[in-house]
Amino acid sequence: MSPLTLGVLYGIVTLVVMFSGMPIAFALGVVATGFMYFFMPAASLDTITQNVYEEMASITLLSIPLFILKGAAIGKSPAGRDLYSAIHAWLHKVPGGLGIANVFACAMFAAMAGSSPATCSAIGSAGIPEMRRRGYSPGFAAGIIAAGGTLGILLPPSITMILYAVAAEQSLGRLFLAGIGPGVLLVILFSGYAVYRARREYAIAYKAYEQGGVKSAYLEEEHFTLLQKVEMLPRVLPFVILLIGVMVALYGGYATPSETAGLGALLAMVLIAIVYGVWRPKDISPFITSTIKESTMLLFIIGMSLLYSYVMSYLHISQSAAQWVVDLHLSKWMLLTVILLMVVVFGFFLPPVSIILMMCPIILPPLKVAGFDLIWFGVVMTIVMEMGLIHPPVGLNIFVIKNIAPDIPLKDIVWGVMPFLLLMLVAVILLCVFPHIATAFPDDLMGAK
Repeated sequence: MSPLTLGVLYGIVTLVVMFSGMPIAFALGVVATGFMYFFMPAASLDTITQNVYEEMASITLLSIPLFILKGAAIGKSPAGRDLYSAIHAWLHKVPGGLGIANVFACAMFAAMAGSSPATCSAIGSAGIPEMRRRGYSPGFAAGIIAAGGTLGILLPPSITMILYAVAAEQSLGRLFLAGIGPGVLLVILFSGYAVYRARREYAIAYKAYEQGGVKSAYLEEEHFTLLQKVEMLPRVLPFVILLIGVMVALYGGYATPSETAGLGALLAMVLIAIVYGVWRPKDISPFITSTIKESTMLLFIIGMSLLYSYVMSYLHISQSAAQWVVDLHLSKWMLLTVILLMVVVFGFFLPPVSIILMMCPIILPPLKVAGFDLIWFGVVMTIVMEMGLIHPPVGLNIFVIKNIAPDIPLKDIVWGVMPFLLLMLVAVILLCVFPHIATAFPDDLMGAK
């Protein structure tokens, strides 16, 4: 059977098994094992355990459960609420300051937790009620939190980027650093839209009030004294120090990514013990349990995805698909456009973890031949996968927001995230025009490989 026929069959069987409702890890494992049985030597079945172990025996993957522990410790403590409250107090006089506070809080929390759902849940549980109380429309309040939460897979430490670094065999330190510029770019774009939307909603509310309507909460003035602002800082500063310390350790070359993950997890546990008094076994148990469950699930998906990719490579499916793309003789930018559209379509159904591990063996060789920097592409691909977290039908962050704000109609949440999808598209275009946003690597920051 030709590689083309095998590839088509492989894809069809994978889709059928996934749409049957089987969990992703089991679906990939079943398909890979089935094709090994029918199309590979019988002895290959005896090497399944060895193949999975060898593929996962990466020191880089060790950082995943450690970053998850760090995120769980921060995400399940009041840190998100305190961080949001402090930023809101300092930015409340800025037009759209409440929306900007949510974006900044999401960005900072994402940089500490590394998880989009955790960021949405931690910041949204405090931010959405406050925005609605102040007169912001439910759709906008939900949309800005859902979009801000996506920064969790772009700003370091990002579990998604860890997996891309493994799949693409690229420096994780460089990839983390490359995500900072685009992350700041998205924060600026989201904040700019928050100012525009706030001014627009304020003008509508003011006009309605002048015409004899009810005075909207939008028109109410909120005041914080300097003392109140300063009093909020002590609970936030330790986590800012944690963030800076981890970044210095990683980019200053003092620790590898895995060592940095361990350092971050340890410091996070120490800080929640000191700041919030969370140190007893019964208090820590939820963090540990959550970390074990999430790490087990994620690593099982990774292991089965790597086995799935191994079978693709052995049967020459990935090589043939890559060669087919090359033989199309598309221009450099048309090739990138087609590949990113494929990522968007996959994002309708699959999480970023599966997209990376399933697509990288196919799409990276043609991109490398075309002359694209794979670090730069990793950042662009991450932003496109961010879009998958907030666009229907399977936008994970949409359902996280629906869970923490069940009274907001799903339709309003979906329409609320649409402007942010366009802003992410603008960010991708800007990265194509100005690639140095994601490829500037100061030599003194490149100690971590």
